[in-house]
Amino acid sequence: MLKKKQDISFFFNPKSIAVIGASPMPGKLSYVILENLKKAGFLGAIYPVNPKYSSINNLRCYKSITETNDNIDIAVIVLPAPVVAESLKSAGKKVKGAIIVSGGFKEIGDEGVRLEEEIKKIAEKNGIRIMGPNCMGIYDTISRVDTFLITSDRIGRPNKGGISIISQSGSFAGTIMDELAYEGIGVARVISYGNRVDVGETDCLEFLAGDGATKIIALYIESVDDGRRFVDAASRCTRKKPVIAVKVGKRGAGVYAARSHTGAMAGRHEIYSAAFKKAGIIEVAGYEGLKDACRVLNVYKLSKGKRVLIITDGGGIGVSISDACENSGLEVTGLSDDVRKSLTSKLPHFCAVGNPIDLTGSVTDEYYITALKEGLKDKFDIVIAAVLWGPPQLTERLVDKLIGFKTKHNIPIVICSPGGKFTKKINSIFEGKGIPVFSTPESAVRAATILAS
Repeated sequence: MLKKKQDISFFFNPKSIAVIGASPMPGKLSYVILENLKKAGFLGAIYPVNPKYSSINNLRCYKSITETNDNIDIAVIVLPAPVVAESLKSAGKKVKGAIIVSGGFKEIGDEGVRLEEEIKKIAEKNGIRIMGPNCMGIYDTISRVDTFLITSDRIGRPNKGGISIISQSGSFAGTIMDELAYEGIGVARVISYGNRVDVGETDCLEFLAGDGATKIIALYIESVDDGRRFVDAASRCTRKKPVIAVKVGKRGAGVYAARSHTGAMAGRHEIYSAAFKKAGIIEVAGYEGLKDACRVLNVYKLSKGKRVLIITDGGGIGVSISDACENSGLEVTGLSDDVRKSLTSKLPHFCAVGNPIDLTGSVTDEYYITALKEGLKDKFDIVIAAVLWGPPQLTERLVDKLIGFKTKHNIPIVICSPGGKFTKKINSIFEGKGIPVFSTPESAVRAATILAS
């Protein structure tokens, strides 16, 4: 067995990267990886390796990795599955780690399992750490490493930020990266480890627990290889930073799909949920749940309680938010008599001064601020502000007013604002200033629930 607690930090601060199977032909995966490394601004040495070429894109191309003068931190292997083991063997002790992008291993059945076992033996003999096979590898804004095999015009690359994503699935990692990039949300590191022949979720958690660049960790998991070690590593992480997880392959068809995807044996979901709870991991349901968690935790810290104040300019959406809060275990408590009296004296008579506070279609920008100032005298932990942009007296100035209030009073304000063209235009102003907007009561409450976890 490889030593599982062996340091893997060199994957995230490499001085040199070799691309084995490099090609000068646009469209080839290895060509894309070479281009992405250059576009990312990787400052270390890049060594294309392919006996067919003497140079690729103004870089000397080596017939074999053994021809390079230096030892290599990472070898990115982009070769057909049957020849990967031989390539790894020829690298010997020349490399510290390998990212095997190639598919065609245990996810396809018995022959793939045999190929993976061969890779394991070679890695063990030479002390090589393996990420993959069947993975995207690493997108890292700190070390400027990008081994993802999709061009940036198809999958956007987020700027530097505090979120790190660990994903068994390459497509999941790429999709959430693309959406975060579109919304202007930054990441520190994105890790796609695929079939987990060696490096897996627990190794990554152990590294990220001590990583100063990572403020939030998001996990996509099909299976875990060592439950006890996973819980120990996750527990160390959650004492320092939030860890969010989505577990897929829960039952029936999902279990089968996970097995055919990365060869993962998914296991009973109830066991995973119990392990997550023990480790302090915030479990979310599905892709949207994980994305909402990333969006809200990128802006706000976890709250100290579950008491929610709802402010709205539409009664129906306020009721929907209240129902969703109750279903999610959040507390929508009534306002005290003193606060109700104060609100009644400062808002028009047609406003409903309960919780939700309904400002009605005659709302102005200032009504929201009045409702916030007075309502929060009852010490709520989170505000959900539903803003419907139909009322004629609402203006774009509300955006800065709400952001200013949030900043001054250090209170998380979750914005819920469904609507079409005009609404989306205003919502983009919120998001451009770093405040996520949720387009349904359910998604807004989901975000608030994450903060209250």
